[in-house]
Amino acid sequence: MRLLFTVFFSIFLSGCASNNMVSKHPIPKRTDSSSINQLAKSDFDRVADIEFQSNTKSLRTLMIKLYKRNPHELAKSDKASAENMAQWVFENAPQHQWKFSAIDHKQDTTAIFLAFDSQYQGDRVLPFIVGLQTMLTKAHNNKTEFYMTDSLAPQKIYNVARNIEIAAWKLSNSRDKSGNLYLLTNEINATDRNLSFEREFGKMIGRTDLHAIALAEKSQRLLSRIAQGLATAVFLPF
Repeated sequence: MRLLFTVFFSIFLSGCASNNMVSKHPIPKRTDSSSINQLAKSDFDRVADIEFQSNTKSLRTLMIKLYKRNPHELAKSDKASAENMAQWVFENAPQHQWKFSAIDHKQDTTAIFLAFDSQYQGDRVLPFIVGLQTMLTKAHNNKTEFYMTDSLAPQKIYNVARNIEIAAWKLSNSRDKSGNLYLLTNEINATDRNLSFEREFGKMIGRTDLHAIALAEKSQRLLSRIAQGLATAVFLPF
């Protein structure tokens, strides 16, 4: 198990290092890495912390990018900037508990579907990000930090990785009655090549998959790998 954790952590850090070389931003240091609460964590708990917190950070990044790519969605809120909106949503989570009246308190896949509902006239970025974050949280037993007394189900974590794939596909392909994408993301044309959305989703899927595999190895459980075509795929239980 120690070897498995070492391999997992090395792969994760190598990915961060690779991103660091491109972005030239320092790899963030965990502020609680030496705190007393770390004594109540196993190696796998620390991996769970890293996976969940990194995926949350990716969703925060995606929210900002979506608002900047789709300013008409931000205009439906009362926030002055994409950064202000992301700060309100993520930093105030203890207060709002991811329940927003603007989207009828919808969460997980129900919120994701709302983002692509032709009848919905509200901000589409909010339900998409809220749906992904609450789906991720529910698969982690509604916890954001993990200790030796916690037990995560590898199948739920694996299913969430597949659901992220489906959500990313919907984001890039769902169109309104006029044939226009509900939300603009990646852009490839004669002068621009922006695949940053795809890369961010890829990092999330990779982290979540690797965590699921590590948990399955730890518990000696087999993962049920369900093959689906993305165009017709349904969200898996979590």
